Amino acid sequence: MNKKRVYRIYIEEGLQVRTKKRKKRASHLRVVPPVASQQNERWSMDFVHDNLYDGRKFRALTVVDNYTRECKTIAADFHLNGKKVAEVLTQVARRHGLPKLITVDNGSEFISKALDLWAYQNNVKLDFIRPGKPTENAYIESFNGRLRDECLNASIFVSLADAKAKLESWRLDYNEHRPHSSIGNLTPKEFARKSQKTRTA
Repeated sequence: MNKKRVYRIYIEEGLQVRTKKRKKRASHLRVVPPVASQQNERWSMDFVHDNLYDGRKFRALTVVDNYTRECKTIAADFHLNGKKVAEVLTQVARRHGLPKLITVDNGSEFISKALDLWAYQNNVKLDFIRPGKPTENAYIESFNGRLRDECLNASIFVSLADAKAKLESWRLDYNEHRPHSSIGNLTPKEFARKSQKTRTA
């Protein structure tokens, strides 16, 4: 049947096509927060993906302190939902304390009820970037690019345990032996210690 005729009949009969309700996205800050000025003020986190030698896929959650550039964790697993992300952050908080704000994208893990509850209970603000704007989370994008080039693409992982060990080894090397020009040519670990001493002095 002619499309124009169908359209004309729809108009004459006052018919309407039911539209599917769009899934509500997580709300995000309308005003961009200022650049972090101290440790644990603002973190960024995201996921990277890779495969084991046998073809099985795994994911890794990366968390970085925007001020010190220190990588707080690289948590690898076959499945990382919102509940597991919250568990990882709880473990990280025991060692490093809690941030005031964490910048994330609109992935299903980050907009989950489990992570929202964790953030509420720990008084942490989740700062959602605009969909399709990864540059708004530039710190973690840059970090994940380096992780991809220097570790993921350069390594063969025979098991999940092997992947965890190699990722942790790379993380420690990044934190303790890699000077960054943006933090006075200090390593993230050195800069974190220096900023901590300055705050307590």
